[in-house]
Amino acid sequence: MLKILGKRLVSSLAVLFVVSLITFFILKWIPGDPAQLILGTEASQESLEALRESMGLNQPWLTQYGNWLVNLFRGDWGSSYIYGESVRTLILQRLPVTFSITIFSMLIAVPVAALIGILSALFKDSPIDVFSRSIMQLGTAIPSFWLGMIFMIIFAANLQWFPVTGYVPPSDGFLPFLHSIALPSIVLAIGELGILIRLFRSSMLTALEQDFMQSAQVKGLSRATAIVKYALRSAVIAPITVIGNQTAKLFGGTVIIETIFALPGIGRLLLTSVEQRDIELLQGIVLFITFMVVFINLITDLLVAAANPLIRMETGGKD
Repeated sequence: MLKILGKRLVSSLAVLFVVSLITFFILKWIPGDPAQLILGTEASQESLEALRESMGLNQPWLTQYGNWLVNLFRGDWGSSYIYGESVRTLILQRLPVTFSITIFSMLIAVPVAALIGILSALFKDSPIDVFSRSIMQLGTAIPSFWLGMIFMIIFAANLQWFPVTGYVPPSDGFLPFLHSIALPSIVLAIGELGILIRLFRSSMLTALEQDFMQSAQVKGLSRATAIVKYALRSAVIAPITVIGNQTAKLFGGTVIIETIFALPGIGRLLLTSVEQRDIELLQGIVLFITFMVVFINLITDLLVAAANPLIRMETGGKD
């Protein structure tokens, strides 16, 4: 296990370095002068030059990149010229929103997908299987922005079961908080059902065809006992990886949902930084999202290794 952790940490650091390098230099190539955007078109040339020098924009790009990395390790992520605050502060303020809707959407999607997918495999070609395959098609075909607007019109504006927009922090009460994120979380969860149901169904079908199911019957175990004891344990290993990947994808892909429901999350902050060309803020958000994706994938890999003894054997035994 320690060998797996070491390899994943090295690859994770390499990914973070490459992403930081690409992000920095691509943003430098984008047309536009940050100093001009900050001071406006009426600013004098002397003021622009003074601001560029204070921001280090007159230095070579490699020097700017090195200084940026050094400041990152010191905990200084730069300052946003739009908000006039620290980039780290702005991200941490909006992290609970994005984290909440991501986690709650997966808490909805995974149990529902597991139930439907496993039942579909156990009763193959039955009406349950037909229903599950229909859900798969709908879940992958319906765009999240369209579904979000439809749900907002039906369940928020007309039925008034949920608030149309806005976010209530947990400090103001757990039920109001849950009420404020329920609808966007459900929309995100529906978008994940298609791939998750298909995965649970195929994993369960594969498990049911394994030799250990026949061995269990030879030992006199009932089919129900064999399914619970052997098939289910085997079927959940493959979905762990995909669930982790989908969670990481959702964490970096909530821009549309946060914009539709006016949620003050990281996705909406990313959109604002792109629209206003706030380079410091954009760099910080991209690197933070990359870090979270890498971290979630690292945890996923460790969970898969812990659940599958074959992986541990291939990478060096029980350590």
